[in-house]
Amino acid sequence: MEQYVELRLQKDAFAGGYSAGLTMCDGQSTRELKKVSEDERQVVYEDNRKHKVTLHRETEGDVVFLQTTFTNESDEPAVLEMLSSFALKGLNADSFYRMQSFWSAEGKLRKESIYDLHMEHSWSGNGYRVEKFGTVGSMPVRKYFPFLVLENSEKGEFVGIQLYSPSSWQMELIVTGRDNTVTVAGGIADRDFGNWTKTVAQGESFTTPKAAVAFGDSIYDVCDKLVKAQKPDISPIDCQMGIMFNEYCTTWGNPSLENIKNMCDKLKNKGLQYFVMDSGWYGNAKYWWTCVGDWDINETKFPGGLKPMADYVRQCGMIPGIWFEFESVGTGSKHYNGPDHLLKRDGVPITVGEHRFFDMADPWVIDYLSEKVIKLLKDCGFGYIKVDYNDTIGMGCDDPDGFGEGVRKYALASQAFFRKIKEEIPEIVIENCSSGGHRLEPSMMEVSSQSSFSDAHEITCIPIIAANLHRVIRPEQSQIWAVLRKEDSIQRLQYSLVNTLLGRMCISGDIYELSEEQWACIEEGMEFYRKAAPIIKDGKTILLSCDTESYLNPVGEQLVIRNLGNKYLAVIHRFGESKEVATDFLEGATVIASYGELSGNFSAKAWIYEK
Repeated sequence: MEQYVELRLQKDAFAGGYSAGLTMCDGQSTRELKKVSEDERQVVYEDNRKHKVTLHRETEGDVVFLQTTFTNESDEPAVLEMLSSFALKGLNADSFYRMQSFWSAEGKLRKESIYDLHMEHSWSGNGYRVEKFGTVGSMPVRKYFPFLVLENSEKGEFVGIQLYSPSSWQMELIVTGRDNTVTVAGGIADRDFGNWTKTVAQGESFTTPKAAVAFGDSIYDVCDKLVKAQKPDISPIDCQMGIMFNEYCTTWGNPSLENIKNMCDKLKNKGLQYFVMDSGWYGNAKYWWTCVGDWDINETKFPGGLKPMADYVRQCGMIPGIWFEFESVGTGSKHYNGPDHLLKRDGVPITVGEHRFFDMADPWVIDYLSEKVIKLLKDCGFGYIKVDYNDTIGMGCDDPDGFGEGVRKYALASQAFFRKIKEEIPEIVIENCSSGGHRLEPSMMEVSSQSSFSDAHEITCIPIIAANLHRVIRPEQSQIWAVLRKEDSIQRLQYSLVNTLLGRMCISGDIYELSEEQWACIEEGMEFYRKAAPIIKDGKTILLSCDTESYLNPVGEQLVIRNLGNKYLAVIHRFGESKEVATDFLEGATVIASYGELSGNFSAKAWIYEK
């Protein structure tokens, strides 16, 4: 296997072999590159037009990070149409794993053979077989995660790849010739796929997003290495896996000082670390969702502002949190029809449903949001911010280099504001949410303490989604909701709470109306979570078995086992039409604690044990 670079310059020839429109790889721009130097940390290429391309490679633990820099040393501008973050050729692989994702159905693992993809080489070796996939827009996890695993089943070898890209990205598998090997490349979505071009002036350089590559003997192995290579900016106050309460599924967007005080009185002795107030605290009480962008406190619901609310939460022993969607502007906002500071396409503000979008690279916007967001957090003493993002701008926005470069710059400017929040409030806990899981990619995980795993808050497929995400994000960052209802049986409460053992526990729901018996069940589940927290945080997922095809109507069973040293956490869920689940993993083990009961359909149980 060789690590190399793929490059496409405007006006150069495509590869031929029926590949134009399928791939921009292997054309004139790449073929003219000559390797001029190589060491452990970089490979340098040049062409006869005074273009230099450097492949950076940094080994950190079990992962190699790859990133490419194009430097224009010629006498005229160079226009890029594609530049790979990573490119690997000569791979022997016969199976490929991708992670599919739609709203409230994130992370489904899809395994395909080279025959499933119809990529077996031709009888003569002529022509290109190409499978190209990715995401276009400002929601980088939509249809697919920026993730790929290749398997050589004969040798039991796996190669895993993750892209760190908060906007449009692509990966592609290519087979050509007759040597039965695969080329894989990826990076920013190119001109064909994501309408991307980049003009690099004389003497200037451009560097791609990075990619992580891991090698191992199982998909569990490479996924664990990729996930642990992520470097999240977790707040120092968020290192103990504390439990949170979010009031959204309690008030449904209607928080007030009065009802938050009532909730805090009910929760103050439950051992919760955070109390998060979700949307609805701003604007018009009846149509609050249209007022995103103004961030004017609803004084009727919160007389005297938000500080009394935040102070009361702290008096009750919890850290106060608040919801924002600061990149968006709603139809009821005074900024909606003020286009000077909005993202545009073809000179017209981009409108998606009831959303328009602030231009996060505009200094006025940053000053405005610094006043409305950061100052409010400081003045009121909030220690937690949930940052939501509820639609995508699509292919991109106006930029001298085109729509694809526009969306790339927009996403980077947005991340810069995340960092600004953290710089000004070092201990702030930032939650990354995008209609649940549309931003669960590594570079966004690295600017946040936690992330919303999904918007699937009450349906029975929660444990399926939560388990799937072990392959792409750290469970310690994956916030999973247990929405507790007054009509829930003990079995249903246990099911909901066991779900959270696959990540970070967040509770919501009918907290006023739960019986003493229900609260006893909940508190038992919370105590079990605290015991399991070290394994959730630092362990390795060594088994994930789930055969159901449907998310809406799951059937069968799921078993997840996570290991840390000699300790294990096993989590079993039974869905519809379920059968008894074998607990062979407990043979010879010492059970430290257990929670739940496997008593038929839609039941769950977890064990902590030693071996």
